[in-house]
Amino acid sequence: MAHELPPLPFAKNALEPVISAETIDYHYGKHHQTYVTKLNGAIPGTEFENMDLEDIVRKSDGGVFNNAAQIWNHTFYWNCLRAPADDNAPQGALADAINSSFGDFDQFKEKFSTSAANNFGSGWTWLVKKAGGSLEIVNTSNAATPLTSDDTPLLTVDVWEHAYYIDYRNARPDYLGAIWKLINWDFVAQNLAG
Repeated sequence: MAHELPPLPFAKNALEPVISAETIDYHYGKHHQTYVTKLNGAIPGTEFENMDLEDIVRKSDGGVFNNAAQIWNHTFYWNCLRAPADDNAPQGALADAINSSFGDFDQFKEKFSTSAANNFGSGWTWLVKKAGGSLEIVNTSNAATPLTSDDTPLLTVDVWEHAYYIDYRNARPDYLGAIWKLINWDFVAQNLAG
């Protein structure tokens, strides 16, 4: 079964001015596509050949895992984003869960951004729901993903340099400060609801 690059849930220029169409061209069109191409080249004739992507992520290691997990992580990340809004905040049960775990939304944003800014090297910063129901901020390196744990991923921000370098150069904190305008809280709330 050949895997395909999933369509973006928004137009390439929909995230401007926070994330440029040029960044989307490279990040989605080149990086994300390369993971798909490499996975499709690695799995023929293996136990993974006819597995769906989530099963490959959960059962593989090495290069197969890296490419499969990066496809999954990137697809999840794109779904976490939408066109910018200045008054962008979670509502309802999601807002209540964030307030319960972090004090309030501003404290959550500060903790998440600090964690993401200090996530060394390449990786991802996640908001996850723990098995007991509480929310937690988790950093992963490289292709690592909560999909291989008991945590339920709710939100992720890509902190690999290719996610922000065209628009923000080496200023990861500037990217992290701006990305809150883009978060698709409806998608995050759906993940929380299960």
